[in-house]
Amino acid sequence: MSADVVVGPTLVIPRAELSTRFSRSSGPGGQGVNTTDSRVELSWDVVASAVLTDTQRERLLERLGPRLVAGVLTVVASEHREQLRNRAAAERRLAALVADGIAPPARPRRATRPTKGSTERRLAAKRHRSDTKRLRSARPGD
Repeated sequence: MSADVVVGPTLVIPRAELSTRFSRSSGPGGQGVNTTDSRVELSWDVVASAVLTDTQRERLLERLGPRLVAGVLTVVASEHREQLRNRAAAERRLAALVADGIAPPARPRRATRPTKGSTERRLAAKRHRSDTKRLRSARPGD
C-alpha cells in the first residue's frame, strides 16, 4: 500500500493529512463480524490541506459542499470483510471524489442547427412511419 493517496498527476494527498478510524461492520460475516473492526472511515480536512491550490480548494468546497462537515470530507468503506481491502476501497473512493471535484468545468455547449440532410431524413422517416400506420388501419371491405 502506498504511503500517499494519488489523486492525479498534479495532486497527491499525503498520509499525514488523512485520519483513519476503524469500527465494526454491519451485516452478515460469520463469527468474526462482532470481533473485527473491518469498517474504515477515511477523513481529510479540505479547508486545512496544504497540498491544494486556492482554485482547487474553491472547486472542492463548492462541488462537495453537502458532503463536507466543517470542511472535512469523510469516506466510508465496509463492503469487504478485510480491513486492508476496505482501506484501499476508501482511498480509491476518496481519490475519485477529489478528482471529480477539482476537475475544470466543462466547456459550455455551443448551439448549432441541424443540417439540411438530417432534417430531410427525419421528415422522410416520419412520412414512412405514417404510411405504415395508415396501411394498417385500412380495412379490406372499404
